[in-house]
Amino acid sequence: MNPSQLHAFFLQIGLMLAVAWIFGYLLRRIGQPPVLGELIGGILLGPTLLGSFAPDLHAGLFPVDDAIATGVDALLKLGMLFFMFAAGLEVNLVHFRQCKKAVALTSLMGGAVPFALGFGMVLLFPGLWGQQPRPLLLALFMGTALSISALPIIARILMDIKLIDTPIGMTVMASAMVNDLIGWSLFALILGNLEKGGSGANVFATLGPVLAFVVLILGLGHWVLQPLLHKTRFFKDWPGGLLTFLSVLVVVAGTVADIAGINPIFGAFLMGITLGQDDDPGQEQRIHGMIQPFALNFFAPLYFVSVGLKANFFGQFDAGLVLPVFLIACLGKILGAGMGARLGGMPWRESMTVGVGLNARGAIEIILASVAMEHGLIDQRIFVALVAMAFATTLISAPLLHRLAGRQQQQPEDKL
Repeated sequence: MNPSQLHAFFLQIGLMLAVAWIFGYLLRRIGQPPVLGELIGGILLGPTLLGSFAPDLHAGLFPVDDAIATGVDALLKLGMLFFMFAAGLEVNLVHFRQCKKAVALTSLMGGAVPFALGFGMVLLFPGLWGQQPRPLLLALFMGTALSISALPIIARILMDIKLIDTPIGMTVMASAMVNDLIGWSLFALILGNLEKGGSGANVFATLGPVLAFVVLILGLGHWVLQPLLHKTRFFKDWPGGLLTFLSVLVVVAGTVADIAGINPIFGAFLMGITLGQDDDPGQEQRIHGMIQPFALNFFAPLYFVSVGLKANFFGQFDAGLVLPVFLIACLGKILGAGMGARLGGMPWRESMTVGVGLNARGAIEIILASVAMEHGLIDQRIFVALVAMAFATTLISAPLLHRLAGRQQQQPEDKL
């Protein structure tokens, strides 16, 4: 970057952090998770409002420059690795063993029901989508897009309302991870059919590297990394060395995941999970204390503000498509995951809380939609509908989860 590009880069990062802090603080003041304010701040700062009403100012703050865009994108992706590592530290695999049935049924129905509804919506109502040369692939894509959740946003919401280390939070995170791993594998299959000379690999061939990677990371953490952290004394005497070592693990896990064809955030998330199973509470607290403050208060706000900077709802907004997509997305995920959790033995109120928690789509949906549009599978109108659905499901999930969690915490007092 030349000096002017570097100045623009610093200005964008500073402005995004300021907006995140202001709107996060305002939402926190009214009892809502700060992530909700960060998303709203990004929408106000992005092309939807500032870009529409003050285009010159918006162009000055966010100039079209490949070098600046690459720098911001790299920082956000690095931040997501550390944020997902911090989220993984909160996952307790003991709960997985104790609640296998609930996690299995929640992830199964929380993925299958919205997939079926999204798939059927394309084939049964072709008029909604316009002329589509590949309706079957579009149906597969819509089913996949509606079946996934936004793991980073879900993790942030659960952290904000202090629900992530509860049975509800563990079930939501475990189910979201399974849904998203399968969803990304299906999306890879769809892209393979879109690309010329694609391999035509089936979903089982795609899932093979995913499962192998999960086993590799969890096994490496349990048998190598945890003993190394326990036996090597300088990690206790030199906190900075521990932080550097953890940073290397996060980056390597993300890189290996990407090479294996998996989203890098899952690599960092799995690394967090495996290091979060430490029997030594002192070691676990040291790792938490080093990673979480910066990941949650610097990287995460930047990422969630950036979500609002990626979409303009004015140009191609079609309410006749946005509303059905939004309703089907909510119906499929909340009812599907809620029924799965209920069949898994959870009470109805907790089951619905799980369904609401999995309903947030967020930036993951935008990533899927962007790639699909780049490959010509969807047009601008469908892209805007998916982005609007992603924002709307995220915005309603935070306050609904906050309300449901609050009611559950009050229940024991109500019985007295």
